[in-house]
Amino acid sequence: MQRLILLRHAKAEGDAPSGQDFDRPLAPRGLREAEAVAAKLAGLGLRPDLALVSPAVRTRQTWDAVDAAMPGGAVRFDPSLYNAGAQELRRLASQSDEPGTVLVVAHNPGLQELAVELLVETGGPAAFLARVARAFPPAAAVVFDVDAQGRFVADSLFYPEKAA
Repeated sequence: MQRLILLRHAKAEGDAPSGQDFDRPLAPRGLREAEAVAAKLAGLGLRPDLALVSPAVRTRQTWDAVDAAMPGGAVRFDPSLYNAGAQELRRLASQSDEPGTVLVVAHNPGLQELAVELLVETGGPAAFLARVARAFPPAAAVVFDVDAQGRFVADSLFYPEKAA
């Protein structure tokens, strides 16, 4: 893997008709946020070669927005991504044999914890670390390049626009 993108699903509805957290869809604001972050990533040429996506409704819908803006990548819906912790997320991303860009679309607190962990390990920008440690809101994304030794190097941090 040459690049890792961690993307939290966009803003979800508070409830689902089924009453199950897994089935919560994106709120109208979340649909706009997902489209906006996808457009931002696509505009920078950040296209996933492989997307690892939690099968929850809100993460699938977030992925749909990304796929519409950056089509062509492979996708794998993995049940173990649903509410996974940082170590599980890292393991799943690292075991991918994709040589290009891997995108993980999943949930907090695991994504936030992994982003903080990678920023601390690699001495990422202090401003990134402070912001991610404080909050990793819906539709936030952090991009890491992976160097020749397999170390993560923070590249970009995106938060949803307030007006989304």
